[in-house]
Amino acid sequence: MKIALLGYDTEGKVSYDYFQRQGADITICDQKTDISTPEGVATQLGENYLSNLDQFDLLVRTAGMPPRVILEKNPGVAGKITTLVNEFMRVCPTPNIIGVTGTKGKGTTSTLIAKMLMAAGKQVLLGGNIGVPPLTFLDKLTAESWVVLELSSFQLMDLQRSPHIGVCLMVVPEHLNWHEDMHEYTGAKAHLFEEQSSDDVAIYFGDNDVSREIASAGAGHKLPYYRSPGAFVNGNMITLGGQEICTTDELKLLGAHNWQNVCAAVTAVWQAGVHDIAAIRSVLTSFTGLEHRLEFVRELDTVKYYDDSFGTTPETAIVALQAFTQPKVIILGGSDKGASYDELARAVTENNVRAALLIGDQASRIKAALEKAGFNDSVPGGQNMAEIVGNARTAALDGDVVLLSTGCASFGMFTDYKDRGNQFKAAVNTLG
Repeated sequence: MKIALLGYDTEGKVSYDYFQRQGADITICDQKTDISTPEGVATQLGENYLSNLDQFDLLVRTAGMPPRVILEKNPGVAGKITTLVNEFMRVCPTPNIIGVTGTKGKGTTSTLIAKMLMAAGKQVLLGGNIGVPPLTFLDKLTAESWVVLELSSFQLMDLQRSPHIGVCLMVVPEHLNWHEDMHEYTGAKAHLFEEQSSDDVAIYFGDNDVSREIASAGAGHKLPYYRSPGAFVNGNMITLGGQEICTTDELKLLGAHNWQNVCAAVTAVWQAGVHDIAAIRSVLTSFTGLEHRLEFVRELDTVKYYDDSFGTTPETAIVALQAFTQPKVIILGGSDKGASYDELARAVTENNVRAALLIGDQASRIKAALEKAGFNDSVPGGQNMAEIVGNARTAALDGDVVLLSTGCASFGMFTDYKDRGNQFKAAVNTLG
């Protein structure tokens, strides 16, 4: 079989190793010309890397490459395009797959699910958008294993199979600089559910109509969370099926938005047949969260610093603001993702923000939205992270929270959200 690997990044290298073991005739196609490729393997590099793809039997795109980019130059090859995730779903030896999508919270929810299944004695592998290509652990799986996949809209664009349990978290506009429009974005996420049968389960956020519509794309049994009969918060008690799990005060995850992630995860593991309250509770009362998600960095002179660099939409910045009652200095701005800042500006006025430090090419748009909402305590943040953190320290008073939750993508000033968060933490930790 002749296979073209479209993009030779981390996923492309994993795909190469996998298909090379299958004895495929592989050609590596990448826009970059200075990449290192295996000796003796055919390449198609540079400006014309997507030309003449009709000669191949299979086209394995890297997740970050929109299918339409391929089809613009090769209009007849739609049926040949696949992904690493598609191939994994095709050959996975276990039917016990839980797929999680949504705009934000996917990583936290997926990790909670995996940890709760492990606590109940299951063999669990966690992969997908969380940073572990699932083909890398294919040989570790048995028919009894459980697989938890965090899946982005990029990975779901052309998904051909649906998992036994699908989970759709809150969905709001995002990646509209990658997707053609909101319809394409939600349509991609709907692929997670489209091939489900009536024996499968489609779990959705009960307070989000878009989430419900996405989960309704297939024949899976529909089950809301954050409301009965899924897990929900009753007073301050997380409850499911008449069982009391733990109180919200006992959670180590910050913010009421994480109550949603907890309820989604509890609902999923319950549907996986895990009704071990002690195991579920042990995870919920000990898990402190993932890196760059409301991550506590340091307290200095009674000011606490938090890294929420993963929050790249206005909606995530809003829930970060709502996670703290203390006065806040928030760092906002970055590169454009096609979002409106009006709701974020209103949230700034309502959530005890002392000052907003504005950075990146969206600073002027955010400033205009803040002033329209009546907030005038915004200042330029700085040209690099050392300046930004120094200015934040100057603006903060005793007992304040300094919060990096920009509401924007990181590109321009930083490589990605991880680079932005790591630079923030490094700068905070050098403060004397």
